[in-house]
Amino acid sequence: MERTLIRERVEKYGVYSLMDWEVVSLITSIKVEVLNQFKNFDELYNKINLLEVTNLQRQKIRGLFEVAFRINAKSDKRIKITSPTDVANLYMSEMKYLKKEEFRVVLLNTKNEVIDTKTISIGTLNSSLVSPREVFKESILESSNSIILLHNHPSGNSSPSKEDVSTTKRLVEAGEIIGIEVLDHIIIGDGQYISLKEMNII
Repeated sequence: MERTLIRERVEKYGVYSLMDWEVVSLITSIKVEVLNQFKNFDELYNKINLLEVTNLQRQKIRGLFEVAFRINAKSDKRIKITSPTDVANLYMSEMKYLKKEEFRVVLLNTKNEVIDTKTISIGTLNSSLVSPREVFKESILESSNSIILLHNHPSGNSSPSKEDVSTTKRLVEAGEIIGIEVLDHIIIGDGQYISLKEMNII
């Protein structure tokens, strides 16, 4: 009955007439009263596994967040990166909650503005998953001037491992050969980050 009323409002007044949780309910078929237990979208994203819903409904919610992240990354208003903090502020709220390690590449233009962000691998960071070929293929396709390497540590500890350092140095060397500079490698933990540039590793 609840979803029927929501659909009727959409037909009569449009999607803009719906409140936040009603939009989520419309797309996922989850009752608004179930979603109302969360204060905002950040809390929903953080506690999504606590929802007593079907796997399909949970996947739909994750899909909604993914669409929002991609739209934000490809917004016409380019975000300029001037420091490691800028990178952390841009990606921290999302990546600190990831349950698996993700390695991403932030593509920048000549003004150090974000062109796009590409996920290269998901899983433990190692040389077989993060190869120069995969990293710089995306950079070349998007005609980026420079890149920033980015990955998370699900453990919450943002300190770089030996593999992090060796992978970074290998990618920096590859970038020098190709002509695409690796500006930094940011590692995100639980509410904190490490810049390998600031640690003089790059």
